[in-house]
Amino acid sequence: MSTTATSTSTSTKTTLLTPRILSVSKSSSHTIAKTPVPSITLIPNHGVDGDCHAGQTTQHRAQAQAQRTPNLRQVHLVPVETLRELSGRLSAAAKPLSAGEIGENITTEGVELSTLPLGTEVHFLGGDGKEEAIVVLTGVRVPGPGMDKCRAGLRDVCVVRDGSRVVKRLAGVMGTVKKGGMLRPGMGIRIVKPAGASVRPLPVV
Repeated sequence: MSTTATSTSTSTKTTLLTPRILSVSKSSSHTIAKTPVPSITLIPNHGVDGDCHAGQTTQHRAQAQAQRTPNLRQVHLVPVETLRELSGRLSAAAKPLSAGEIGENITTEGVELSTLPLGTEVHFLGGDGKEEAIVVLTGVRVPGPGMDKCRAGLRDVCVVRDGSRVVKRLAGVMGTVKKGGMLRPGMGIRIVKPAGASVRPLPVV
């Protein structure tokens, strides 16, 4: 596996950002938005302790009603940069989206997640650089109709199209917990990509 750093750029300069956790959130009930909290605990092959989407089998209500399959949506991650992009695509009168509002457990900063390959490991680091937890990316979140309960028209602006072709989805990514641990805002992030010729893009889940 290979590691990568992240940068963001403007038309005049390039600013290097240290990837980090900006906010953590959870909800025990099946609501769209989750509540920011001081910390969350990741449980291996389960998800966020006390969150409605945690479990070894699918907890998403629509999918769970169809069949009980392995839960590829244990943890939901969204970059704050995505929230800002979505806010810009909504009505000019709408207030900016806040951390947890579209249902993510982990709001990140300084790392693009949706373009990473399937099986990428997101390593979360303590203040001493020690690895505290690992989430393995399983797919890109498909924006469902519930998004419009959060903000009118949000589902549509979550999908970027070029004609009839979908080129980007702005609803974050999903993953499973490989190594458990406690996460807090401010913790660092290291991205470890899978190596080999069989690397595939993240599917829609």
